[in-house]
Amino acid sequence: MLRLIVQRFIKGLLWFAAGSVILVLIFRFVPPPGTALMVERKIESWFDGQPIDLQRDWEPWNKISNNLKIAVIAGEDQKFAEHWGFDVGAIQAAISHNELGGSIRGASTLSQQVSKNLFLWSGRSYVRKGLEAWFTLLIEMLWSKERILEVYLNSVEWDEGVFGAQAAAQHHFGVNASALSTQQASYLAAVLPNPRKWSTSHPSSYVLRRASWIRQQVRQLGGDDYLTGLNHSRTF
Repeated sequence: MLRLIVQRFIKGLLWFAAGSVILVLIFRFVPPPGTALMVERKIESWFDGQPIDLQRDWEPWNKISNNLKIAVIAGEDQKFAEHWGFDVGAIQAAISHNELGGSIRGASTLSQQVSKNLFLWSGRSYVRKGLEAWFTLLIEMLWSKERILEVYLNSVEWDEGVFGAQAAAQHHFGVNASALSTQQASYLAAVLPNPRKWSTSHPSSYVLRRASWIRQQVRQLGGDDYLTGLNHSRTF
């Protein structure tokens, strides 16, 4: 009986691994029709009794402003071009910070955030973190850095039920994602740690300071030049 259980467990793991590889490969070329986070938000609205209208319009890489691309990297993951899914230094710093108690600091890269938002559920558990690591490795191996950022920008939540760069640009500024200015992009990037708490349309003093810091970081990263070499600078 024990041998049978182990065999079935291993077989299940192999089927899961094969299925996840195929799914990630498909999304390398096909825009994901939605995300696990969008499903989660919809289910939450049913339980809360407050219907939510999810907004999302997929925009390809060349129709998203470079200002937004580099602002998000500057604010969320400045080693994005170099790492293979995990920023070890940031993880170690977060662990040291969290051991002191108080506020919890995260260390998720853009690749990890794509994995979580696209395939998994919210919350903190070893199971979810393990699955997140698995999907992150697959994404890094099978997608280009441009594709990772493209999917991220089309999937991230920028307000209650507002997903993706195009919906966010229309919702907050009344423009297309391709027309976002440097300042508008920095506002959008500034609220990403908690877009349901902080407002892009009516930024607090903290969001304004963070947006200013992001614009400074964009200049230090090299702006559009950073994006040019996005797929050629990764190191182990």
